[in-house]
Amino acid sequence: MSSAPVLPALVGDFMCRDVVNAAHSSQPNIIFILADDLGWSDVGWRNPFMPTPTLDKMATEGMILNQSYVQQTCSPSRAALMSGRYPYHIGFQHETVSANHVFHLPNDQLIMPEALKKLGYATHMVGKWHLGFCNWRYTPTYRGFQSFYGYYNAAEDYYTHIQKHGYDFRDDDQVDKSAVGHYSTNLFTDRAIRIINDHNTSQPLFLYLAYQAVHEPLQVPQWYLDQHCSSIVDNDRKIKCGMVAALDEGVKNVTDTLKQRGLMDNTFIIFSSDNGGPVRAAASNYPLRGSKITIWEGGTRAAAFVYAPSLLQKTNSSYEELIHITDWYPTLVEAAGGGSSVANIDGVSQWKNLLSGGSGPRHEFLYNMDEVTNSSALRQGRFKLVQGYPGNPNGWFVTPELEKLVNATTDEIHNGRGHSPPYQLFNLNRDPEERNDILDSHQDVFQQMKARLDSYRPSLLPSKTTDRVHAADPSNFNGNWSPGWC
Repeated sequence: MSSAPVLPALVGDFMCRDVVNAAHSSQPNIIFILADDLGWSDVGWRNPFMPTPTLDKMATEGMILNQSYVQQTCSPSRAALMSGRYPYHIGFQHETVSANHVFHLPNDQLIMPEALKKLGYATHMVGKWHLGFCNWRYTPTYRGFQSFYGYYNAAEDYYTHIQKHGYDFRDDDQVDKSAVGHYSTNLFTDRAIRIINDHNTSQPLFLYLAYQAVHEPLQVPQWYLDQHCSSIVDNDRKIKCGMVAALDEGVKNVTDTLKQRGLMDNTFIIFSSDNGGPVRAAASNYPLRGSKITIWEGGTRAAAFVYAPSLLQKTNSSYEELIHITDWYPTLVEAAGGGSSVANIDGVSQWKNLLSGGSGPRHEFLYNMDEVTNSSALRQGRFKLVQGYPGNPNGWFVTPELEKLVNATTDEIHNGRGHSPPYQLFNLNRDPEERNDILDSHQDVFQQMKARLDSYRPSLLPSKTTDRVHAADPSNFNGNWSPGWC
């Protein structure tokens, strides 16, 4: 992969009208379902206590992506997904977008929905944006989505839709108070169903369904606990279980609607978490090390699969090739008939190898490069090089319901910034749990990977760390988080 700086880009000549018109008959519908803070073992195909029969069926009948990587937290992952660029190339490597800070996805190039719209797709977004909203031009319907139903921020109440001290729920650009009192997972599912039912099938559909589930706060209707989670004793873990069950039910209802409309045979579904699960909020990444906000595997390896029985040549399978979240942009552009490359991005198209189940094009990726914490990590083949402080929580966290099943308990490592080795090297094929640092015995690998990691540094764009802006306060917008202050 090139380490050159990412420049303002145009999606090339594949956007021509002739290509769009010729491709309509074969372009698949694309449904991208992004779960929020779902852990590696918060799904039934890895943890029998998690009630996800729909996701389990889709994963096992489709293709489980065992090495699908994301960023360590929300906004960086969403920025990488939409732009196809590593967060350190666009200033998103250190922080998430805060409600009252001038921080947004750069608008110097086309992002995924804009590219797909130019290729003839109807483009709709449901759920969590979290990529900035200080100006209308940074919001979803100004960035390629024809409709938006959801919220701009993060960590809001599932029923009141209050984030901090402001209301945050929109139907396109209008504040939608009808959502008050309704559980967001159900609201987002219902809107996705409505979009599918109203869709004109003469045009291909791109639906980005970015659920709030299963992010904090831990909230779920009691019915899901009673129906699915009675065997789990720990209260927080039981609530997380219920939230996962509600998410699974939502995916079932969405896919049932696709089937009812006769769309499933030409639909490509991607399911992924946006980052690893937060172990302090009842998530499970076991047996992977670490948590959300760390560059350990538990923070960056996603529970993910693709489902498209009529399109995939190898179903009922697992896929062990490397995939990075930046890859979905060029992958979906190629799926849409737009060619196999997009200019000046870090992602590479995985379309052909996902369809065939064959060897993939990616052999290296950058986990992150954060100049504020002086930390970074690089994957090359089976090796992972970690530089600096990977983050806390650190260790191997076992949720109560798994302790007897796996015959293990939590093994937490308490070390802060300044107490990590300068570099650590792991062989993830042999040691996916990152328990054995092999740097001393593999100096040749270390030196080569260190030089490669250093080659990325010149193209780093400094992190966008900004001060709080009082003009953003909801008191200036009738109690709502709203654009119009930058």
